[in-house]
Amino acid sequence: MDARHSYAATSRRELTKAQNRETILAAARLVFAELGFAAATVRDIIRATSLASGTFYNYFKSKEEVYQALRDELALAVRPRLREARLLATSAEEFFAGTFRALFQFVVETETGPGRFRMDSPQVLAGFAELRQDIEAAMARGLLPATDAALLCAALIGVAFELAEQVKAGAGVEDVARFATALFLGGIGALPKS
Repeated sequence: MDARHSYAATSRRELTKAQNRETILAAARLVFAELGFAAATVRDIIRATSLASGTFYNYFKSKEEVYQALRDELALAVRPRLREARLLATSAEEFFAGTFRALFQFVVETETGPGRFRMDSPQVLAGFAELRQDIEAAMARGLLPATDAALLCAALIGVAFELAEQVKAGAGVEDVARFATALFLGGIGALPKS
């Protein structure tokens, strides 16, 4: 077998593997949306594909693993939006509001059901590292006060993830982004009265 034939065979195999994985993920998206994560089974996902049942297990061990792969795709997709919003900010208010608005709008556009990101997945951890870098850069530019970047990062993450649950439940993106921004800019005293 010459090198060209070997390369073509490898490329075809890699393409097939990528297509099979995407077929499983696409089927899982539909099944989870239709049945909900709790009610869905691996068998339901397999039935929604044209693949053999054994093929599923070549890629994933469980429905939980498929679900996490879908969540990781979302984390990878939102990171550029969040980064852009932070990098374009010219004030602390824009930094916070842009970050919250980008995340909450993404949640509205893409949310397929209940559940949270696994906080230790590579894509989520990379997003957290980018947030910390952006906080440090904003401090260096004078947009944010010089403080403990790690603590501020953790606080932003906690508030953002918890308020994203409110957005998933139907709260308005702009209202929640304004609330979170006011909280970070002025503390409890700056929050609107209800």
